[in-house]
Amino acid sequence: MVTTRLPNDTVTIAPGVLLTIARMATLDVPGVMRMGSTPGGVDRLWRRVPAANGALIAIEDGKVTAHLYVVADASANLREMSVSIQKSVARSIREILDMGVESINVHIEDVCFVQPPKPDQS
Repeated sequence: MVTTRLPNDTVTIAPGVLLTIARMATLDVPGVMRMGSTPGGVDRLWRRVPAANGALIAIEDGKVTAHLYVVADASANLREMSVSIQKSVARSIREILDMGVESINVHIEDVCFVQPPKPDQS
């Protein structure tokens, strides 16, 4: 049985849900090796901005601002990868949560140079 929604009904989305959506959308982009580390500090603690594993989210007036810290693959075009991250995260937030997006900021913290394994010389 479906009940009708009343005007005073509310839906609350936990900040962790936004963080998970942003992280998963970021990790799905080709060229992203892993999430980087989120910078800490007193400023973040006082403002109580939700952050976890390379993603920092702020919500103001129903609009989301995200800072994403990533480690990129050395063979990736960093500009194209960053634009793809912005599009992917913004689309995910709009489609899954129906929230507005103020900005998606991508911070490339490191580039990972993976060396091919050496052949056995037995």
